[in-house]
Amino acid sequence: MPDSTLVPAVSATCSPSRAARELGIRRAEFDLAVHLGRIRTVPDEGGGGGRVVERAEIVRLLAQHGFPSTLRERVRVVGTAEGAALMGIPVGRFTRLARLGLLVPVRFYLNRYRAVVWLYLAEELEHFATGAGNTCLLKGRTPETLKGQLAAGVDLRARNWRGRHFGFLLRQAADPWARAAAAAAFLAPAEIEDVVRDPGERALLGRLRPAPPAHGAPGSSFAHLAEHLMTAQDPDEIGWLRSDLARAMREARTASPAPRPPARSPQAAEGAPVRRAEAGQGALARPGVTPGDGPARNRRAVARTVVTAPPAARVSCQAADDRPVAPSASRGLRAWLFRVNSRPALARPGYRARNRPSCTTETSSRPRTS
Repeated sequence: MPDSTLVPAVSATCSPSRAARELGIRRAEFDLAVHLGRIRTVPDEGGGGGRVVERAEIVRLLAQHGFPSTLRERVRVVGTAEGAALMGIPVGRFTRLARLGLLVPVRFYLNRYRAVVWLYLAEELEHFATGAGNTCLLKGRTPETLKGQLAAGVDLRARNWRGRHFGFLLRQAADPWARAAAAAAFLAPAEIEDVVRDPGERALLGRLRPAPPAHGAPGSSFAHLAEHLMTAQDPDEIGWLRSDLARAMREARTASPAPRPPARSPQAAEGAPVRRAEAGQGALARPGVTPGDGPARNRRAVARTVVTAPPAARVSCQAADDRPVAPSASRGLRAWLFRVNSRPALARPGYRARNRPSCTTETSSRPRTS
């Protein structure tokens, strides 16, 4: 019988990439399935901060009839031309229906010309085409009310995508602060500052704020365009998100206040420079301490301590050959001698000064005059 200790333990969860491989689908299909709620994920309790898939969820999906073909069909996305062919209508009519908000995109990407390409779920387009109440929109003349909106430049594709993405972020939110950060993800910084006045709370929302879908390198034109699509533009949409953010903030404050850094007392703030100054003086700054006392670490600190000569000794100092410096000497020579004479001798045992003229050390080196 094999030893049970040698059998590797099977983790109860796995990462999204591993789950996609085990399910036999592409990572883009897996992410969209999670976005639509077709695959359930849970927060990573191991400290990674992301989402993981439980083994039970993988077993449930593998047991479905026709998997993975059925799941791939439910997450299949199409562009404008393919969607129009799927619904049996011209491309122009399809674009008008999408601009009016009747067809909601589920994803977008930016092509090489920096144009936004919207993608739609094929399953939803088929349901719309087979709906009994949508025949007048697919065939015949467009109603006059809808024509007036199109003439005014109405385009609700970006707004409908934001609403759909907002619902996805709310499903992924684990606590009230995460729900508040999801609402803040679609507002400009000025709008967030107007609703959330506390800087600590805004900092917490900034850390929890979901990033826009990755398109290009950070700071590139593609990333800026994706961020623009992520930000609400219409006044009524901004007002709705502001009210939702205010409500989520009230719930978050009630559940758990935002963490704040510990406040420093005035005594500690005033005493900090004094303690640093005292710590830098060495062992000789404390009375009753001699170089031989204490551990070796203190003795080394004492050995490195500089003993400064009194000012009178520095003033009466002479040149290396015991002759006073003439007043007519050059300014550079006087400055150099002052720096040399002001430099104290080190108190290390066995130290011998070489080429360092001072008032206490004899040397054969003499500075040259220029």
